[in-house]
Amino acid sequence: MDFRSSDTITGPRNEDVLPDTATAAVKVVIVGGFGVGKTTMVGSVSEIRPLTTEETMTQAGVGVDDNRGVESKTATTVAMDFGRISITDQLVLYLFGTPGQERFWFLWNGLFEGALGAVVLVDTRRLEVSFDVIGRLEERGVPFVVAINSFPEAPRHDLEDLRRALDLPEYVPIFDCDARHRESSRDALMTLMRYLHEMTPATA
Repeated sequence: MDFRSSDTITGPRNEDVLPDTATAAVKVVIVGGFGVGKTTMVGSVSEIRPLTTEETMTQAGVGVDDNRGVESKTATTVAMDFGRISITDQLVLYLFGTPGQERFWFLWNGLFEGALGAVVLVDTRRLEVSFDVIGRLEERGVPFVVAINSFPEAPRHDLEDLRRALDLPEYVPIFDCDARHRESSRDALMTLMRYLHEMTPATA
């Protein structure tokens, strides 16, 4: 390749460089049905510019994708979302958002490889889209917490009623969340980390 004097080779932005203090990294996955806010959560909480693979929805998806309740949505994740957040000076979380449309679920196998746990985002307007998602996590034995994402005019329910509707065991954390807000998304990730810590057997 002919590099001329005017050619510029650029690297990552300063804010995207991994801090020198980081000594441990953990992979977690943000999962949920179509349109529940996974891309929004990764984007709101990531300290680096998030990588997204959103594509415009076309007529080809009509009759294939179930967009009931989110008819105004014009783009969809076709591979994954990726972001990063430093929990402490030493601990960094790598965030992977899964595609929500069922025809892309085959990509979940790779995204879950090496993941310690998952945050399940739920939209109470379309509670049924979460059933298969939770079932897949349970089949894989992936620890998860459930975040009820806030949407305008979405019906409000008692968390214990939602636990029963989703058939969640008592030990699985379930809580309210607003994926648009960094603090709320960070709290969701911290809840997952505390849950994973509680599951880790104490060593003598």
